[in-house]
Amino acid sequence: MTPLQSIESRINDLQTLDKRLPLAWLLGIPASYFAVSYLENFYKTGLQVALWTILIQSLVNLFGYYLLDRIRREFSANRFDTSLAAVLFAALLYLLPASYNLAKPYANLFDPLTFHLDPAVRVSFVNALIPAFFIAMIAVSVGRRRNWKESRIYKFFEENLGGLLIALLFFCVYLLFASVFNRPHFDADDVFFDADGNLYRYRFTAPTYEDYYWRPAHPFILLIVRPLVAILGFLFLGDKLFAAFTLNALVGALGVYLVWYFVRHKIGNPLYAALISSLFGASSTQFVFGSVIESYIYLSAVALAFLVLLLKDKPLHLQVIAGLAAFGITISNVAQTFIAHFFVRRNIRQIIIYGLIVGVLVAPLSLLNNFIYPDSSPYFWDFATLEGEGHNQFPATLQRADYLARVMTLHSFVAPEPLVIRDGLPFAKVWMFRASIKKDPMQLANYESLLGDGLAIVWAGLLILGGVLFLKNIRGQDNGFSFAFIVTLLFYFALHLRYGKDVFLYATNWTYAILLFLTLAWGELAGRRWFQILLLLFVVLLMVNNLGMLDTMMRISAPTVVYPVWK
Repeated sequence: MTPLQSIESRINDLQTLDKRLPLAWLLGIPASYFAVSYLENFYKTGLQVALWTILIQSLVNLFGYYLLDRIRREFSANRFDTSLAAVLFAALLYLLPASYNLAKPYANLFDPLTFHLDPAVRVSFVNALIPAFFIAMIAVSVGRRRNWKESRIYKFFEENLGGLLIALLFFCVYLLFASVFNRPHFDADDVFFDADGNLYRYRFTAPTYEDYYWRPAHPFILLIVRPLVAILGFLFLGDKLFAAFTLNALVGALGVYLVWYFVRHKIGNPLYAALISSLFGASSTQFVFGSVIESYIYLSAVALAFLVLLLKDKPLHLQVIAGLAAFGITISNVAQTFIAHFFVRRNIRQIIIYGLIVGVLVAPLSLLNNFIYPDSSPYFWDFATLEGEGHNQFPATLQRADYLARVMTLHSFVAPEPLVIRDGLPFAKVWMFRASIKKDPMQLANYESLLGDGLAIVWAGLLILGGVLFLKNIRGQDNGFSFAFIVTLLFYFALHLRYGKDVFLYATNWTYAILLFLTLAWGELAGRRWFQILLLLFVVLLMVNNLGMLDTMMRISAPTVVYPVWK
């Protein structure tokens, strides 16, 4: 082929591009605007905004082009499932402006400019959209000529599109609320559900660090999380605060994706996987701890990653890495990995090897952590420091068992109206459960709306249904994962029967286990249309209800924040 013929061939390729590319370009502008606006907090010049716009809009345009083709193919193959999935994604997409409008009235908590371009650079953004279209057009043409459907990235999106989209949408929601609940003005701990938000913001972002609680329960969490914050901080030109709450939202979204991945590969029904992962992402647990900086969202992600490693029969060294991460973030959470390994693998020799390797490595990693971050925490083998945990221990009573069971099974998914505790500190506390402290009575949040009551009743019915189906099929299938989830729940029930002021703080340790247990139990209903519609309606109403909890958190805390917003 002569050079002239080659040019003519490429022109013909461009001319044959269908209408999907300009449509994808147009529909992708809001997503690019959101991403570029967030980066504009750090890259403020017109040139920087234009360069980021060209890069992001080109990628969004290519992804949109692929997405439109995927929707067409899915709709042709299964109209009913695709229609239900479209309704689900429309609801998740609407969650973004709904969250924005919910936060916007709290002007001293939420800064809308964080997600809007400065007027001075909006022209640069608009102008940069044009070259982005032509870059995407050329990329599509080249991809067609080189059979891009055989590429690894194309196959990755083909296999994981649903989970990636759901995770991305929840990431945006978590990120928005992370910009609200991690303000530096919240300079005290225990404000939201007894979380040490101020401590962990300090832990992950301060140049030097010393644990003012001096507790050994998190032996090398800094070694795990701070490098990730530093990497994101590099992208954000050194702003580690933005990096920390961006990372928190990313890890929350990763958990949503891992739930999707587990269900998709264990059950095999893509619509069912989308519904279950959306339910998980919209749970009160994920809404709170995907947004509030703490250690617990990292524990959930590690536990889910370990389950996926077992599901896909990945090598032992990857399991060891996940086990070390679980131990390093919080010592007790390594128990989840042993439980899952025991019931799923059922290989005593392998679990002994796994335990020995993890046991040998935790001490040097703790030493390394305190070498890199001096005075970050006491060593976990110094038992004298465990005496400081006494203020979090309480008598095991029937009332506490009852309240703990309700938090685990109901409140971790369907948010009630939270408790508001005013004890004279700078901030009113928003909690789910309050232990009997200083002879004050034990307290538990209650459902006080028709929507909350209704969802709690439906969820209780779904719990019972799952239990019945599990018992019905207990002999007819491999229940390794199900038994692992049951024992994990019993472990945390026993642990928190005595430990914890607000046990909702630990909800990430069991929310995934309850939901995945139910997911497997409901498996025979996964393809039933009536059950899919029920789950869809439940997820949509759950999002509405649980946004109300976030509204309460903002409404209660806003009066104590008196100075202007930050950007």
